[in-house]
Amino acid sequence: MRDSASAAATELPDYLRDTYTWAYLDHRTLPWLDRPVVVSAILWGNASRLMDGAVREFNPGQRVLQAAAVYGDFSPRLARRLGDAGQLTVLDVAPIQIANTRRKLAPWPHMHAQVADLTEPVGTTFDAVCCFFLLHEVPPHARQRIVANLLKAVEPGGKIVFVDYHRPRWWHPMGPIMALVFRYLEPFANSLLAESIETLVPETADFDWKKETFFGGLYQRVVGIRR
Repeated sequence: MRDSASAAATELPDYLRDTYTWAYLDHRTLPWLDRPVVVSAILWGNASRLMDGAVREFNPGQRVLQAAAVYGDFSPRLARRLGDAGQLTVLDVAPIQIANTRRKLAPWPHMHAQVADLTEPVGTTFDAVCCFFLLHEVPPHARQRIVANLLKAVEPGGKIVFVDYHRPRWWHPMGPIMALVFRYLEPFANSLLAESIETLVPETADFDWKKETFFGGLYQRVVGIRR
């Protein structure tokens, strides 16, 4: 799988280069944005809560796919949860992000990170899949392909976990600030807020879903179990 996945990622998507070079492709900003304190600030102090809630959905010894690199210590948290008998595979289209993730996963040599375009089929299946704050960063057409491919990568009886932004309650004090963030820094986020992840693509019909929201509705965790 490693060779085929790497070969599939021939170039960076236009939307990534045009919108997120400053955030994910720049060697100057990566070390700063990757600090846990910065990740916590971006998520209004909810980073640990959201990460821990996602990680608890997985069990030691499982084979888990992490869709895209995540700033902060999310991957190490997940690696610790899976333990020596588990296997974590992180796929991301940006080589700079894969190199950074490999550095963070160095204490766990049985965990892997590799370049791959998630809009293409993953090519294998896993006990579980985790997608942590990726969907709001891709345009709708890519989002649908990514979600469909991730769902197909879940084995029967397996689990998929999405954590991402959600439309906040009308009274949320951060609502006006987040509206500006979504308009100028996260231009694909509003299209995610207008959709339901659990009905986004036809493949979702093969899963039983549970959805929770947090911090006044600003964040969501959507968990699916494949029948």
